[in-house]
Formats: sequence, C-alpha cells, structure tokens
Amino acid sequence: MRDADLELVHLTKRYGDTTAVDAIDLKVPANSYCCLLGPSGCGKSSTLRMIAGHEAASGGDIVFGSTNVTNLPPAKRGTAMMFQSYALFPHLSCLDNVAFSLKMRGVDKATRHKRAHELLALVAMDTYADRLPAQLSGGQQQRIALARALITEPQIVLLDEPLSALDPFLRLKMRVELRRLQQQLGIIFVHVTHSQDEAMALADQIVIMNHGRIEQAGTPRDVFNNPATAFVARFIGGHNVIATPQGDIAVRADRLVLKRPAPGTNGLIDGTVRSVEYQGTYVQLAIEGTDGREITATADEATFDQTPFSPGDPIAVSWGERDVHRLSQAA
Repeated sequence: MRDADLELVHLTKRYGDTTAVDAIDLKVPANSYCCLLGPSGCGKSSTLRMIAGHEAASGGDIVFGSTNVTNLPPAKRGTAMMFQSYALFPHLSCLDNVAFSLKMRGVDKATRHKRAHELLALVAMDTYADRLPAQLSGGQQQRIALARALITEPQIVLLDEPLSALDPFLRLKMRVELRRLQQQLGIIFVHVTHSQDEAMALADQIVIMNHGRIEQAGTPRDVFNNPATAFVARFIGGHNVIATPQGDIAVRADRLVLKRPAPGTNGLIDGTVRSVEYQGTYVQLAIEGTDGREITATADEATFDQTPFSPGDPIAVSWGERDVHRLSQAA
C-alpha cells in the first residue's frame, strides 16, 4: 500500500481524567514526510504511539489506505518505530541487531543475514556489520536502528525524536540522510520533534500541536508565512505577535523597517535597542517599545551596516500592510 494515505479521524487519547490527544483529524499523504511539532506535553508522542499500536486509542480511528488499523496489533499495521534511545541489543552485532525481527519470524539465518546486509548497505553501515553497538558512535547507532526498523518492509516509519541525542553537526548530517531514505523508499515517515529547524528542513507536512490539539497543519512554507494562531506564530519562530485595535497580527522579524527616529516623527513602535546579536549572515535585535512591548527584528549584514544600532540606541519600527498576517485567535 505504498500509495495509501494515513488518516486520523477524531483520534483521542485519555489517561484517566487527562486528555493527551483531543479528537484530532489529520491526513498524511502517501509517500510524504510528516513532522509532528510542538512543546513537551502537547500530545505528539502519544499520537505517534497510537499510530504504532503501542498505545490504545481512547476514541476515533486510524485508517491506512482502505484499512482501519485502530484495533490491530502493532505487527499487523505495516508500521515500524524507531525510538529516541535506539534500544539496540548490546550483546548482538550490528548484523544480528538488524536481522533480529526476521529471526523472531522464523526466517532462516542465511536469508535474514542477506537481507540485513542489504539494509546495512542502504544506510552505509555494511562495513560495521560485525561490531557491537558500544563500538559505534551515536550517529552510527542511529543508522543501525533505522536499518532494523526498515527490515520488516514497513509502509510507515515512525520516528520519536530520533536526532535529539546527537551533536548539532551530526544532527544536520543525519536529517539529510533521513530525508534521502524517505524519498528513496517512497513510503510515509512520521517524525516527532520539538525542533522547529528540524521540522522545516525535513517535512513535506508540518503539524503543530498544542494541548493535545492541532493548531495548524500545512507545508513548511505555508505554516511559516501564514501562521493561523498566535501560538503558531510564536512557536514556529521569526514572527512578532502585535496587538492592534483590529486584533492580533503577526509580522515577520525580517519584514520590519528599522530607522533612527527623527525629531517630530514616529514609527508604529518607538523604543530602545536592548541587545544586538550577530547570527552569521544576519543581525538580530531585541527592542523594547516605549509602551513596554518587546519586538525582535532581523536585518542582513549589508542593511545593518548602512544603519547600525547599538544597545541603548533609540529606534523606530514600522511595517507595511503587505507584511501583516492577521491571526484567528489571541495567544
């Protein structure tokens, strides 16, 4: 069912009196990379575990293609899950770790080792087949865990914060590998993360969750350029949420116009520069308005060099109507 969509219909998870996932509806298109993004406790990991069958749904349905898999055991769903801890068997070689699920299915040694070698080659780890997990780096262990998940030929791969234990450089490298594998295999990947950068880099579809509900789902570009709520605008980053008489608006930090206030003139916000941080190719300014509101602005180096600001400098901030996105609800 490689061309099948994954659909969640009013999916709910309760733990006693606590609702972790609150009747969410979501359609993940076939052959796509979906990232569930949100703060700790928002319900994204509970959603992933329900898709995997490791948690029973309290209500609603999980549909893959034309099959309702809500009540099927994990082994019958066509899913494979890769955990944050990787959970490799320390006493088994990489080859036997990858082949383990086939051994449990009664596949003979020669056949399962042949398939395991194929998967190790796919993740560029075939030369490490005889090593134990303790002899591998974190990134290498992740590749072994991914090969082990893929050996059952799943139609959906579920990843629970798989990059969180890696150092920043390796994290960047491995997210490229994950995206490459998803495109090469042509199956659905559902990836839980709390990293905005990770989701923006990987996903065809970003699903932002908060308090067990979906705040917004869409392509990375749509979500970033058109946040639906104040929560999304703040969480996805790069936006200021500003209260106006017409309601809350979101204005991207890189769309603000910064200038030195001239006598008798005002910007939409007058204030003081509180800090200036150099972020490589751009400069980020924290600004405190005279009315107490806080604004974040960014400028490329060339623009900043033309009108440099230092902490303590007075500043006027304005924006054009074309840069405003009106929010559907307050924070």
